[in-house]
Amino acid sequence: MRKKHNKIRNTGLLYEFLLRQITADVLNKDDKSKALSTVKSKFNENTELGKELALYSIVINKKFDNDAKADYFINEVIKERHKLNNSVLKREKYNLIKEIQSNYNLQKFMSSKVPNYKIYASTYKLFEFKSSLSPEEKTESHFNLVEHITTNKNDIRLSESIVNLPDDEDLRILTYKTLLEKFNHKYTKLSGAQKNLLKEYINNISNTNSLKETLSEIVSNIKKDLKSNSKKLKDKVVKIKMEEAIKSIDEFCGVDSKQNIVKDSHVLQTMRYLELLKELKKSGNKN
Repeated sequence: MRKKHNKIRNTGLLYEFLLRQITADVLNKDDKSKALSTVKSKFNENTELGKELALYSIVINKKFDNDAKADYFINEVIKERHKLNNSVLKREKYNLIKEIQSNYNLQKFMSSKVPNYKIYASTYKLFEFKSSLSPEEKTESHFNLVEHITTNKNDIRLSESIVNLPDDEDLRILTYKTLLEKFNHKYTKLSGAQKNLLKEYINNISNTNSLKETLSEIVSNIKKDLKSNSKKLKDKVVKIKMEEAIKSIDEFCGVDSKQNIVKDSHVLQTMRYLELLKELKKSGNKN
């Protein structure tokens, strides 16, 4: 019988969800974030939760150039995990989940899409059930990690490089940076519309119909504004390119997609269209 991954008991995922909530609280100017106080009290070098989080983080972020090194590394991490006080860890995790439940709707809190979910799940199984996993499951989980560790990816993760937790101010900077840096390298300053889009993306925990409808509405408004502001364009080449951009907006921003899931690339493309609109208005439609 296959062992089930229980994300409510996955320390790495719990931390990811808490970071997302902190980011939403920061953007909402909530100076008394309950998620922030939970992170500060539950995850530190003196708790078993903090020690286990460090092991999840190193698995997610560490890279090696060959399978042999990755294989050795995974086995060493699992050995370190087994050195933790399991009874204390279970008690701390129980209290953490209880605290989250008392402050948030747990189903909504944990329903967002997380990058590397499969890696978190595989790590959880090897941490919790290695001795009782079937040969098939153990092999599957182990090689999921090997493939991840030996594959270079530049994805931005909320928990990137977290081992020791920073203080309040640094944590706020971290949550802003990890969510905004993928946009800020393109845009020197985010407009109000761009900030609102990002805020909607963060606050829409479910990442399903609600976010898709919100994005569709935003894209519809962008399309109208682009058409309106492009009427005074004098350069024929620019005008043709603008018309092509407007025709492609539904496809690029995922509005035409039959899937309910909103991809990061759709949000990024919408941010770019908002940047285009901002520059168009700034130029005064002169060119």
